[in-house]
Amino acid sequence: MQEAVIKRDAHPSTSKMGTQLKDIEKTLPLRVLSPEDWQHWTTRGYVIVRQAVPRENVERLVDLLWTFDEKDPNDPSTWYAPQRREHKMKELNNTGMLEIYNHQHLWDNRMEPRVYDAFVDIWDREDLWVTIDRANLNAPKKNPGNPDGFIHWDADTSIRPLPIGVQGVLSLKKQDGDVGGFQCIPELFEHFEEWVKTQPEDRDPMHPDTTGFKITNIDMEAGDLLIFNSLLAHGVRPNHSKDRVRMAQYISMHPAEYENEEERQERIRLWRELDHPKRDAFPGDPREWEKKNAKTAELTELGEKLLGLKGWD
Repeated sequence: MQEAVIKRDAHPSTSKMGTQLKDIEKTLPLRVLSPEDWQHWTTRGYVIVRQAVPRENVERLVDLLWTFDEKDPNDPSTWYAPQRREHKMKELNNTGMLEIYNHQHLWDNRMEPRVYDAFVDIWDREDLWVTIDRANLNAPKKNPGNPDGFIHWDADTSIRPLPIGVQGVLSLKKQDGDVGGFQCIPELFEHFEEWVKTQPEDRDPMHPDTTGFKITNIDMEAGDLLIFNSLLAHGVRPNHSKDRVRMAQYISMHPAEYENEEERQERIRLWRELDHPKRDAFPGDPREWEKKNAKTAELTELGEKLLGLKGWD
């Protein structure tokens, strides 16, 4: 039988624990989520933490991403520079992915106690590591090839037992139907096992047949954090607005593996050297902008534990 864990270079926010996240029986009191949030999370596959980070954090990061991407927020003619490198995951090409990983402003949001506490609620444990993940700046589409965007899974849904993982998106601008952004099919998550029985044996385990399902576009305000189960079919809806951009930081957490010394040292190296993770889908910033323009982020005590510099007691 195949191992039911997504490889770390495919997506880092996975776990070798045996209980599906929707089936966890809480032992720790909820810190951020309400009982209604928890119910929504376990049945619909996602939850939104409103105002997860301070407004000043959002504003600092917005300014940084414009600078990093060499674009002027007041001049739309600068918003359409060619993509610097192709992604192996073709549906991510021209979706505004920014390969910035270790700047202080990114770490400031990762270390926000409210963000951490939300993931403690999700995993029902305190010993977590944060993913070293990227950001997004998505301008309005001039000629959208697929006006509805795409839907996929980040996990291979043919594996049994099913993979266990969680991902997160911190919105840096208002996200609604016009500006596009995160979209998903909560009904498919809720009724996945029944749905699978109706599908052919050779179905695509990474791209569901969406026939009969409604695709839900998620509205968020700047500073809201959306956390979603990796088994939630999701994707990106193109930006159809006239002059608004979508901006986001990807933040997630997973159970710490402090005993995995090779991975722990690699995480520390990425932070210290402002380097990018080695993942097939994302080849890294060819300019090495962070190494040339930033310095190693200062970490709080929480940040040191979330990175792996210190262990959890």
